[in-house]
Amino acid sequence: MQITLLQGLLIALVVFICSMDKHMETFMWFRPLVVAFFTGIILGDVKLGLEAGAIAELSYLGLLTVGGTVPPDPLFAGLMTTVLAHTTGCDVATALGLAVPFALVGQWIGTATNTFYAGFLPAVDRAAAAGDEKKIGRIMFTGWFLYSFMFAIAAFLSVFAFQNGIKAFVDSFPEWLVHGFEVAGGLMPAVGLALLLVVMLKKENIAYLLVGFTIMIIANCANILPVAIIAGCIAFVVFNRDVEMNKQKSASASNEGGEFEDGI
Repeated sequence: MQITLLQGLLIALVVFICSMDKHMETFMWFRPLVVAFFTGIILGDVKLGLEAGAIAELSYLGLLTVGGTVPPDPLFAGLMTTVLAHTTGCDVATALGLAVPFALVGQWIGTATNTFYAGFLPAVDRAAAAGDEKKIGRIMFTGWFLYSFMFAIAAFLSVFAFQNGIKAFVDSFPEWLVHGFEVAGGLMPAVGLALLLVVMLKKENIAYLLVGFTIMIIANCANILPVAIIAGCIAFVVFNRDVEMNKQKSASASNEGGEFEDGI
């Protein structure tokens, strides 16, 4: 299916807003699930947007910026997974594999703009020395605007200007290669979840993982929502318990400190 000029402009606007939020991390709109959802609304296929966003979100869950390492961009992954599935008619798993080069384009844009930001540092230092907070804010927002504008331009070119060329290029792939992208796209959510577990999994959380896995195996259902609700309830209970324990520790420390002072 073809993407119209209006749809291309709207998608570019969404990408611009989500890219701005990527710096602020206020609403987490830069995540693949949100970007794909908005893209699905613009393309008139919300179901496709949610499907593409869900599989892209799982795949890019564990990709974190560590030191100088910049991972493939999750925003472009969610966007192009939806767009490629819409324009080429392939399933979302295949589109996820095909979207990897575009995620790398987002990575390159991020690296280039971050390098360009280095030129702003002397002006920031001078403004900080002068105590000019407003100028520091203007410089920061200028950098964010340039970053988001570059993303919006790249998104417009990818989803509208070059859509015919991209579709023709994908259609030229032999069947075995398309199947390879489908297999790779199917594996990526498992890899993303495994990367997330490497970061988050601790010995005290293993029991929760095994409980959820056991429930899914016994229930033998494709709907993960009940397990998510149970996990949310457990997280709420554990959070309240930890808060109460911290309060008790603080009160105990205050009492001990008071007794010591009275002794003096």
